[in-house]
Amino acid sequence: MIKSDILTHLENIVGKDFASNNQEDLFIYSQDSGASLPRPVDFVVLPKTAEEIQKILRLANEERIPIVPMGGGMTLSGLTIPVNGGIVIDLKRMDKILEINEISRYALIEAGVTTGRLTAYLEKHYPDLEVSIPDAPPSATVTGNALIHGSGFLSHKYGNHGDMINGLEMVLPNGDICKLGSCAVSDYWFTRGPIPDLIGLFISSFGTMGIATKMAIKLYPKDNLREVIVGIFKEPKMIPDVISKITNTDIAEDIVFAVSEELIKGYIFLATFITGTSEEEIGTKTKILKRIYRKAKGSYMKVPRSFRNFFLEKPIFISSEADTRRGGGFEYSGNFLPLEKLPEAIEKAIEISRKYGISPSQVSRVIGKGHNVMFAASFSFNRADPNDMENARNALHETNKLVLDLGGIIWKPELAGQKLIIEKMDPSYKQLYKAIRAALDPNRIMNPGNWEIT
Repeated sequence: MIKSDILTHLENIVGKDFASNNQEDLFIYSQDSGASLPRPVDFVVLPKTAEEIQKILRLANEERIPIVPMGGGMTLSGLTIPVNGGIVIDLKRMDKILEINEISRYALIEAGVTTGRLTAYLEKHYPDLEVSIPDAPPSATVTGNALIHGSGFLSHKYGNHGDMINGLEMVLPNGDICKLGSCAVSDYWFTRGPIPDLIGLFISSFGTMGIATKMAIKLYPKDNLREVIVGIFKEPKMIPDVISKITNTDIAEDIVFAVSEELIKGYIFLATFITGTSEEEIGTKTKILKRIYRKAKGSYMKVPRSFRNFFLEKPIFISSEADTRRGGGFEYSGNFLPLEKLPEAIEKAIEISRKYGISPSQVSRVIGKGHNVMFAASFSFNRADPNDMENARNALHETNKLVLDLGGIIWKPELAGQKLIIEKMDPSYKQLYKAIRAALDPNRIMNPGNWEIT
């Protein structure tokens, strides 16, 4: 079928205003804010319902057209830029907050609902509940972040955002609509089990298994007071022990550490966020943290009043380092590491940044009370300078290799990072993944080029 006929079919499905192959419309979908090079897009569509997505996927199967689902497009890893052209399905029109269950504490939302929208809605209508917010602009989608195994300010206490998913509605590659979690049996989207848990198939699969249209995400009780206690350390080797001691107390809401030569060269900031229902409770927790910092040869930093909101605003961390080059470009190697590997990762990632003329910048979060750490080394670059972009890509690639060598796993990797992971994968894991993907998507239309296992 020629392109004009395909466009007509897409327009008939979603309406003329929501399907296009005009170059000016496609340009923004051919790239993201990261260092991945642009790649061409053939069509973009903005469906409103799961039934419209069904029809698009059935057309794509008939014509063997690649499909790339897109939430907020904030991954910075090229995951929503087609590798082989095709149709980008932009989900931003699917933006309904369908239900807030105040008793069972979950939100049922469509896939295009942003973190900013859900947060504002909760603050207005359910001020005693909150959702974990990622370190990303408010235009990032809740569903997209959960499905890339994202994390946020509540992840220290409750785990990754993927762990917070209660249920999904997915449009499978053949166009079938499937519910996963308790919603497959019940009218309530309150839990994942105790039926076979298939939700994990769709987490970190980068749109290769289907398209999420609805998701239930866990909500949590919100304390009315929040404070941050910051410690400053010279030696990276001290960080695992300090984090272990803090997590043993069970008083932290969030633990984040940062390296920024733009702020203070040669030091590591360790920010522990605490919450409480009274000033007395906050004071008690503060004293405990100060003692831990001092015993670990660190120094407690009283956050100036003028600087306090910078620390307490959410999200601040990765986005605050996004454009130190004033060139509009930002990339980072997000990774999951065992806590004991942090000192080596910190020191070697600093060396890699300096090697490529990039000011060292790291902002990372403790997940699940110390069970692992999301370690992120960021690389700002000038998008107008091809050499600067190349340096960022090289620094990203070397840091990815470093993390794998240390026994970690690259988080939401770009194509080159995916290849590094595949090279290290257990052969039986690769064969199982290939078999599942082939069964779900025999025509290979779903984001082909990503997680390509030969």
